[in-house]
Amino acid sequence: MALIDARKNWALVEKRLAAETDPILKRNLDLVYTHMKAEATLDFEQLMSTVAEDARYHFFGNEDDEALAGPKGKENVEAFYQSIIAMDIYRIEHNIDRLVVDRHCVITEGRMRIAYPGSILEAMGHSVDETEAYYLYETRSAIFWPINDDGLICGEDSYIGNDGFIGIADRKLGPNDIVAISAD
Repeated sequence: MALIDARKNWALVEKRLAAETDPILKRNLDLVYTHMKAEATLDFEQLMSTVAEDARYHFFGNEDDEALAGPKGKENVEAFYQSIIAMDIYRIEHNIDRLVVDRHCVITEGRMRIAYPGSILEAMGHSVDETEAYYLYETRSAIFWPINDDGLICGEDSYIGNDGFIGIADRKLGPNDIVAISAD
């Protein structure tokens, strides 16, 4: 069984979307669903179509104050996503087990897993067996997705539990540990 399966990112959102009757809540769920699928399938145009011009991202749970800053404005959010792709850290599973939806925000929470290339980890100061291999970053994560009146995501406020890098060199991934996702 694969350790990273991006389809888990949207499974609970998709289930709730099928049952939701409130048009605003349905719109918000569909927006987050579209964003998640586009991110996983590297559909960059679709991904950026879900993001507001004044989007503000924040990353909490890291001691580094710079990490809290996150990208501000659609242009910087776009550069952020391009850097994730360039660094080859876009293979992400957020196995959501808690979902909250209201008129101005969607909250997703669950186990976050990311395949990190050994070369990136080595550059970060981690000693790994193989720089060509991927290693498992794992933590619990909650993401707040504020949604503006125009029906666009105006931020991602991410909160993490533990430091997913601790012991990462001992969690080498095999070739069948990551499910390949394609746009369909």
